[in-house]
Amino acid sequence: MRAGDVLPPLEIEVTRTLIVAGALASRDYQDVHHDPELARQKGSPDIFMNILTTNGLVGRYLTDWFGPTTVLRKVAVRLGAPNYPGDTMVLRGRVEKVDGDTAVVRVTGDNGVGRHVTGTVTLTVPGPGPGPGSGTGSGPGSSSGSGVR
Repeated sequence: MRAGDVLPPLEIEVTRTLIVAGALASRDYQDVHHDPELARQKGSPDIFMNILTTNGLVGRYLTDWFGPTTVLRKVAVRLGAPNYPGDTMVLRGRVEKVDGDTAVVRVTGDNGVGRHVTGTVTLTVPGPGPGPGSGTGSGPGSSSGSGVR
């Protein structure tokens, strides 16, 4: 792992189920995350993903690449364009800084509307290096049937 390393993109299908399940899992019962009619009444064309689901997807993107022993030390994200059902969010990352087994990674996520998320994650990667061949069975394109390509 070196500063300047670019992680491969990860495409995530934004389904209605993903949005609702993420909201429920994070105990976010705001109607804009599960009720299309109430979301429209509040000015949104449909339900949209909450920030905690986005945080989880950013974390998953990084641990899929760097391996399951990765520890996320600090996650700082900002949301932009909403993630609506039927869209695809593409996460991308770039290692900005490395100090021993700690790295700072810049992450962005774009969808058909624009930039959904921008953030910086500080993580620690103990043990062997990241990516395929690290003995983790993870790396680019890892998927477990969750709608992620």
